Amino acid sequence: MLNHIKKSDFIGGLTTFFTMSYIVVVNPSILSTTGTGMSFSGVMTATVLLCFFLTLLMGIYAKLPFAVAPGMGINAFFTYSIILGRGIPWPTALGMVFWSGVLFLLVSITPLREQIARAIPASIRIASAGGIGIFLSFIGLQNAHFLEADPVTLVHLGKLDHRAGLGILGLAVIVLLARRKNPLAFLAGILTVSAGAALFGKIDAPKDVFSLPDFESVFLKLDLLGSLKPALIPAIISILFTDLFDSLSTLIGVSHATGLVDERGEPKNLRQGLIVDSLATLLAGPFGTSAGTAYIESSAGIEAGGRSGMASVVTAICFLPCLFLAPVLGLIPSYATAPVLLMVGAMMFRSVLGLKLSEPEELIPAFLTLILIPLTFSITQGILWGLFSYVVLNLLSGKRKILSPMLIGIGILSGILLLMESGFTLP
Repeated sequence: MLNHIKKSDFIGGLTTFFTMSYIVVVNPSILSTTGTGMSFSGVMTATVLLCFFLTLLMGIYAKLPFAVAPGMGINAFFTYSIILGRGIPWPTALGMVFWSGVLFLLVSITPLREQIARAIPASIRIASAGGIGIFLSFIGLQNAHFLEADPVTLVHLGKLDHRAGLGILGLAVIVLLARRKNPLAFLAGILTVSAGAALFGKIDAPKDVFSLPDFESVFLKLDLLGSLKPALIPAIISILFTDLFDSLSTLIGVSHATGLVDERGEPKNLRQGLIVDSLATLLAGPFGTSAGTAYIESSAGIEAGGRSGMASVVTAICFLPCLFLAPVLGLIPSYATAPVLLMVGAMMFRSVLGLKLSEPEELIPAFLTLILIPLTFSITQGILWGLFSYVVLNLLSGKRKILSPMLIGIGILSGILLLMESGFTLP
């Protein structure tokens, strides 16, 4: 197989890897946050396994130059909303990821995929991306202790110590390198903060450099039955919607932007790409991490020349050595990932430029989606309130004709799920 890789695909695959390699550190840092009970080494192993197998499948089966990894935003939702926010044990949360993957796979292999994709208003999709961007940035600011909890105002400006100072330095490095389209920008930011922490004596040298992958702590530890409680269904549906939005926007947006379209102007192998994406969510639970998705950073590798599935094969292989680096990567402090969360959050928030907010029926649902995701620490609440209010406000405004039967059904389902989420019961 490797003999058939063109030089352009090799360069493109390497570029994609270096552009998104930060996820090997950032994802386990988020999921192993104090209080979740998940181990850094176990989640890192799960992250690398997911990146390797699903990126390889994207290249061999879907024949697309897209890399796959645990999604930013969904990993924060998994940690802060599901496990810490609702006190759900992490094995149950992993089971929820698995079931959302099952639903995603069913949607991907049936006509439901196109019907849902056409039914969801563009304003809700765009606002959800912006809201998740604010959500990630807020977590990054907390990790850097730039923001801290306050009993009166909820948050206040934290003490600007070495953590905040190094975070600002790391962000500056990322911005400067990103301006030059350097694929190492995110990785350089993490390494800059970590090196600064070492100079200040805040981290110690590792006892070992290499270790065997951790298949003991989270691998195959998901709770399939416990995750099917009715009260958890709204969150499962929310993971499905978020994953579907993310996958469609990445595969369609990047394909159009880079010319990976067929003679009809449609993205190449979209169905196969979505099936791989659904498997990335389905397998994430057994592996021990949050839902996986195609990464928009793949566009950097495509622009560098990797335009076939062989580029994804190269990217997948690059992830394998990371399986044995847990002792070193585990020393990276949580505030070292804060600049990456801020930058990714800002990039996601940029999508709000596409919002058209002249009509109240568009403005209010988009605003509710955008603001409720960070304020409630829940992607579920933001998306469900956005969809529900969109349908209700357009019906009240006499715009029934613009609502498809599928969208009306989604709106009704969103209302039901909101009642379930709130614990509402009849008197």
